[in-house]
Amino acid sequence: MLSSKSIRCNGSFRFFLVLCVLIVTLSGVACNRSKEAAQVKTPHPASDGPGINENPNPHQTGNSAAGRDVFRFETFGNEGFWTDAARLPKGMMDAKFTPKQALEAGLQVDIEAIDPAMRKAMEAELRTDISPQNAPMLNDPKTTVALINANAVVGVVPKDSNGDGKLDIINGDKVGIACTICHTITDKSVFDLPKGGSIGRRVDGPAALTLNVGKLLAMAANSRAFYPNLQQTFLGVSIGRAPSGLGPDSTEAEVDAYLNNPAYYPVGTFDETQDGNGNPVKNTPLFRQDLAAPYGTAGEFRLLDDISNSSYTTNLDPTTLLTPEGRQFLEMKAGPAGKQMASEYEKILKDTGVTGYPFVKANLTGKVGDPASIVGRRVDNQKLLEMNAYLDALQAPAAARVNTEMAARGRELFRTNCTQCHNVDQSKFVPPMLVEMKAIWPGYTPIPVGKRGDSKLSTILNSPGTFDDKMIVVDASDRGEKRGNAMPLLLDLARTNIFLHDGSVSSLDSLLDPARGENAPHPFYLAGASQRADMVEFLKGLDTNSPSKGSRAAVSLPAGRQQHSGFPLWAGMFLIGAGMIWIKIRRVASR
Repeated sequence: MLSSKSIRCNGSFRFFLVLCVLIVTLSGVACNRSKEAAQVKTPHPASDGPGINENPNPHQTGNSAAGRDVFRFETFGNEGFWTDAARLPKGMMDAKFTPKQALEAGLQVDIEAIDPAMRKAMEAELRTDISPQNAPMLNDPKTTVALINANAVVGVVPKDSNGDGKLDIINGDKVGIACTICHTITDKSVFDLPKGGSIGRRVDGPAALTLNVGKLLAMAANSRAFYPNLQQTFLGVSIGRAPSGLGPDSTEAEVDAYLNNPAYYPVGTFDETQDGNGNPVKNTPLFRQDLAAPYGTAGEFRLLDDISNSSYTTNLDPTTLLTPEGRQFLEMKAGPAGKQMASEYEKILKDTGVTGYPFVKANLTGKVGDPASIVGRRVDNQKLLEMNAYLDALQAPAAARVNTEMAARGRELFRTNCTQCHNVDQSKFVPPMLVEMKAIWPGYTPIPVGKRGDSKLSTILNSPGTFDDKMIVVDASDRGEKRGNAMPLLLDLARTNIFLHDGSVSSLDSLLDPARGENAPHPFYLAGASQRADMVEFLKGLDTNSPSKGSRAAVSLPAGRQQHSGFPLWAGMFLIGAGMIWIKIRRVASR
């Protein structure tokens, strides 16, 4: 039979054991973040960036105010292509394209371009469910025409082609496309359609990430005119997202089916290269372009005015490829495949009654294949320099409001995981080096798939997957550089809903999640969910005014909140105190 003394001793011992278990449990919870942090590999010492202090790619500039009009309204004559070759206005009218459908396709409407009476009527309808019954104006294709005539549909530019002093696309005037269609949004002050377009004041520079370019191209009455920028088939091989490519005899319906399929032509992307591969890439921002060189996913352009010229002389009028200089360019880049593309495109234009091309107003100048004049043409250079100045001056959107403690922790993770390629301070120009394909994508296993017409260019290579499809034919070897990826601006990330140039990742958390696999593109991960959350918070809080090294205290952890690894100090002190209490109880009980 136990004595009362034994019972008291055993009871105190049990109390001590329970206390120890409680302390260990609490300390385990407290250590959770530290253990999670220990799972994150630190690939390099903390730094604020690669340490490149001189921008090797400065460009000339002109008048910024004049550049705004170039950016917003200049077409350099491409209305001939969009109206007479692709026949976009006819297709819109045939489809009875309404303002509501325009918003669903991701187009933006400039409210300041609309006359007061029409604006008042539209605003009243926008307060309804915008059904045909309650919003007849927004469901009337005539309203779409009126908006285009008013220059209110961002990037869709009416031109007084018949010279009568009025803009009327029903009665002889034409429609061209400006840069703003992919690189301007609105402030959404009047209306915002989720996953679609918006109505408000223009905000130039941010990427139009909800723009359904494929759907808009499919609406053209002759979408076959876009053939050089679509997925094709060469010698039985087709590269792109679709299981098979298009050809010179593909019907309008077949081309439209390809363009209308977001699995082949994702929302927020544009197929910007005349290479016969189906490789739409994410629309990019055009603010603070003084920080963004080199330009293009593959860094194929060193100067901003060169990539702008390329857009005007090829993307917005691909018929230049059928000039002697354009054919030479195609054969330089892709040899027999380039020659085949030119022949097939010529057949398509003949079959669809397209004549009088090329339409773009540009000077014959420069060397074919040179980034400054890839098809031997250059539009008004002064206007390009004026647009340079405007795009340089466009400010990036302000950072999102973020949790400062999480962002501070994320900043330190960024400094030890990301700064071999990226800068912490986004007011600095992006590091100008290109990241080789194998480094950015460990799963890159390319094989030769074509023959160049110019031996100075890189070998045409393709790897399974979509990440390299933009770089199969087009890369920076035009300017003597290697095949690789250029650095993006790390700005406006809170609004961004697609990541990597092929749009293959849907969120920042997914981008940083090791579940994507060690051989995936950009496999730079954080193992713990809380670390990813901290990094995401930091990235969403970036703008060109974000604290840099000089103001680091503004984002450092508050006193007493720094994290420690190992057993928490408070738990150790608690355990020592509990042990002393137990010893005292035992002494009392033994008397």
